[in-house]
Amino acid sequence: MDLLGLRKEIDNIDEQLIPLLLKRMSISEQVARYKVERGIPVLNAEREQQILDNVAEKCGAQGDTIKTVFSATMDASRALQHKIIGGGKKLRDTIEGAKSSGKLTANGESVACQGVEGAYSGVTANTLFPDSPVRFYKQFEDVFEAVNKGEAKYGVIPVENSTAGSVHESYDLIMKYRFYVVGAYDLKIEHCLCAKADTKYEDITDVYSHPQALSQCNNFLKSFDFTGVNFSNTAAAAEFVAKSSKSNIAVICSELAAKKYGLKILKRNVQNNNNNRTRFIVISKELVIGEDADKISLIFSAPHTTGSLYRVLGRFSMAGLNLTKLESRPIENADFDYYFYVDVMGSVKDESTLDLICALYDELPEFEFLGNYFEWK
Repeated sequence: MDLLGLRKEIDNIDEQLIPLLLKRMSISEQVARYKVERGIPVLNAEREQQILDNVAEKCGAQGDTIKTVFSATMDASRALQHKIIGGGKKLRDTIEGAKSSGKLTANGESVACQGVEGAYSGVTANTLFPDSPVRFYKQFEDVFEAVNKGEAKYGVIPVENSTAGSVHESYDLIMKYRFYVVGAYDLKIEHCLCAKADTKYEDITDVYSHPQALSQCNNFLKSFDFTGVNFSNTAAAAEFVAKSSKSNIAVICSELAAKKYGLKILKRNVQNNNNNRTRFIVISKELVIGEDADKISLIFSAPHTTGSLYRVLGRFSMAGLNLTKLESRPIENADFDYYFYVDVMGSVKDESTLDLICALYDELPEFEFLGNYFEWK
């Protein structure tokens, strides 16, 4: 039989499968109503596993393949049941009760950042909240604590760079504090090599900056055989170099930081990539969802079963949602257990998206909705 004939056979089989799948989904609707009346949860993991094991046994060499097909069918069935039942009521109520806003504003209250004046975080904070004072803190966790204690309405922290990747400390703190993400901003980063006025280029041996900035400029550092020295923040490094008595050191920082601390710019745009961008998020103790919110951030853990993460991610695909970020971080004091941080394009105003989030909230061991917000670029 030629390829055309084989495809025709597949089409005929599909025609037989469609009414059976529709009948299965119809019965799933009846199951959902039965569970609503009796207060039975949608997910019965033990029954699902028994079915999948039975399928694998019956299908022999194709067992694992057919199990995947059946598991996807079960996921679709559960999604339908959650929609009918209105699952995740607690989370649904939280989202529906969130404060709504047009443009994000701190209403004149303080905004917290890590570093000192001239830091990229401060540039972002001033851009997003031009009418609010910016307060600087030494460590990233100090920013979270400032928001936690009410010293600042919002905090602005970097989470990833287009060249150097994720800021893991930020993600760990997001998972620790579980604050809401109410906004994001992509800032173009243009690094400069700066030093004191009397420092000669040829005398420089050590270059101070934040580890992320050093990573973003590592090609430049290697080409001149400079030694990168880690510092807490690019602007704080600029302040340190300005006050130092050493004549062999320089800093990688912003032009703003150089001007702030009286340093001369020896070379501009020393980053590896001219389209070097850092993504900052705005953290808050209060859930605020803007009218133009188009990105959702979530944290969850997955069951210790084969294919569990694959099945969770498949649910987003089933709902037509695009994942833009997936970050795994180890759970503290656990043996190789992980939290997963996910960014997905979408809005909770869309009924199917809200249904999915609420369904996962009910099903997964841990699930946290961090926010639905707009990202400025």
